Amino acid sequence: MVVSACGKNESANKSGSTTKKQVKLDFVWFSDGNEGEVMKEIIADYEAENSHVDIELIEVAYSDLSTKLKTMISGGQPPALARISTSDIGSFSNQAVDLAEKLGGVDAFTSQFLDSIKPYYVLDNKVVASPMDVTANGIMYNKTLFNQAGVQVPQSADDIWTWDEFNTAIQTVLNNSDAQFGLAWDFTPHRWSTLLYQYGGSMINSDGTAATINNEAGVQAVDYFKKMHDDGVIPTSIWLGGENPNNLFRTGKVAAHLSGNWMISNYKDITDFEWGVTYMPIGTNRSSVPGGKFVMAFQKSGVEDEAAEFIQYISSKEINSKFNEKSLFMSPRKDSAELNYEYGKEMFAIFANELSNTIPAAAEDWSKQQIVPKFSNDLKDGLSDVIAGGKTSQAMLDDIAELINEAIEDTK
Repeated sequence: MVVSACGKNESANKSGSTTKKQVKLDFVWFSDGNEGEVMKEIIADYEAENSHVDIELIEVAYSDLSTKLKTMISGGQPPALARISTSDIGSFSNQAVDLAEKLGGVDAFTSQFLDSIKPYYVLDNKVVASPMDVTANGIMYNKTLFNQAGVQVPQSADDIWTWDEFNTAIQTVLNNSDAQFGLAWDFTPHRWSTLLYQYGGSMINSDGTAATINNEAGVQAVDYFKKMHDDGVIPTSIWLGGENPNNLFRTGKVAAHLSGNWMISNYKDITDFEWGVTYMPIGTNRSSVPGGKFVMAFQKSGVEDEAAEFIQYISSKEINSKFNEKSLFMSPRKDSAELNYEYGKEMFAIFANELSNTIPAAAEDWSKQQIVPKFSNDLKDGLSDVIAGGKTSQAMLDDIAELINEAIEDTK
């Protein structure tokens, strides 16, 4: 009777008590910074509380992640868990465990996290992954150069510059400091799209049925991006020459850098000059672009329940806050917006403000990963072509819209 009452992962010993079956969870993981070491600490704590669980962290380079997962899945040995980015969720969603079925339902689970990232991990009303950290685009600036030029950045969200005011400020810094370059802007369509959303535009309509990138807002966003290059605010060496904007900012000769909050951790070792984070300028509205990393559990691993239990543990307020505080990341949890960071607390607060003022179209667009990869490289090349004077903004965006519509048709 005791044996028959035991769960499938429990067994009875001679005294009649139950013990849980020993299980091993393979966890495929990539790191951008020190978060791998933080996760190892969390795993050790979990194993100490759950002696029947052995979690092996399989560390790979992010560039190898997709190939590694596909190889394991096709070989009939999917991992129990994997850290995954927004761009990879769609590729593996069909192999993912529906966490909603195991962790209390869609609404109960997703209500813990920021609404803006929900389109990334809830697909066809299934929770295919759990958010671990969240990202936002924003602006780092060289305080030393701004101080030399006597330019003060906005001190609150109530005093944000327009883009014209920002560009005037950059020109003042260029003319009155040791700055050689104005605004370094990451060479990715994701970072460029920040401007698109600030002009009220989008790449695809909200129901995913048609391209919208070539409407008036899209054209204005590309035109202004070109104008900043033409005016010398953004150095052409990045979008036309492939120069690394991170390395450029580290020289101490760049006034500002538009990138993501992960650069706070990346730049914390800079000692040659002072730097900080300031509010992004406003277009017709404010907006950033949300992103982040997630953890996915895989079907047919044989340990789906245990994987879901571990995800519930690392998604909790206490553990998720620990992970993000120590990793210098932003938490996706609604109740962990303000963390006690050892470094950069005021900088993270500005990025969190950017995220809270982000329009829904940003996540809706970038969550459509069956569509976005089919045109994103062309968009990046197209923007470079416009900057170089090869095409008009409208002509380039019309070409991209055609690719988007073709990709939408392919998904039907």
